[in-house]
Amino acid sequence: MDVSQFRREYLQDGLSRDKLNPNPVEQFSQWFEQARQTNKSDPTAMVLATVGKDGMPSQRTVLLKYYDEQGFVFFTNLESRKATEIAGNPKVSLLMVWLDLERQIIINGVASKISAAESAKYFMTRPKDSQIAAWVSSQSHVISSRKMLMQKFSEMKRKFSEGKIPLPSFWGGYRVEPLEIEFWQGRENRLHDRFMYKKDETGIWKIERLAP
Repeated sequence: MDVSQFRREYLQDGLSRDKLNPNPVEQFSQWFEQARQTNKSDPTAMVLATVGKDGMPSQRTVLLKYYDEQGFVFFTNLESRKATEIAGNPKVSLLMVWLDLERQIIINGVASKISAAESAKYFMTRPKDSQIAAWVSSQSHVISSRKMLMQKFSEMKRKFSEGKIPLPSFWGGYRVEPLEIEFWQGRENRLHDRFMYKKDETGIWKIERLAP
């Protein structure tokens, strides 16, 4: 199927160097707040790219749960494909796309596990069924059927019917410490605005405009 005629122009806004915050995390906060107010879908969704031992990249959507100057945090099964690949190569890339605003943010950095205490603190805020689901899913591994998965969920739900649900030892969070952050704003005629923040040897952020 030829889909080459599906086109759109990006006409909403531009991005200039003098309007950028010198701190990319502060700039991210500004854009995220605008996305939160504008985007009808989940503004926390981001694509995480990792690379396996064979050099093959893989991607999946994860949810940003919190961020600060130290990095961007998401949670997952620590025995999943993404976790295995991060263990072999902690260099990862995050991509957030907010089509309603014609914007993208790319975050390249290094992922590392957060502490069990920090993971437990977040885990206790999840809905109870989501906590149980973390116990049930052997993420990325082959299973025989959905029926088996739901049976296991029912069993675990009965097991944890009373009291608090403990944090699984195989579940936790990762923090991606950014080394590069690119802000992309769509512009007409495909002449988009792109600005890249990079940390120099002293930890200072430098900003460069990139060709679209």
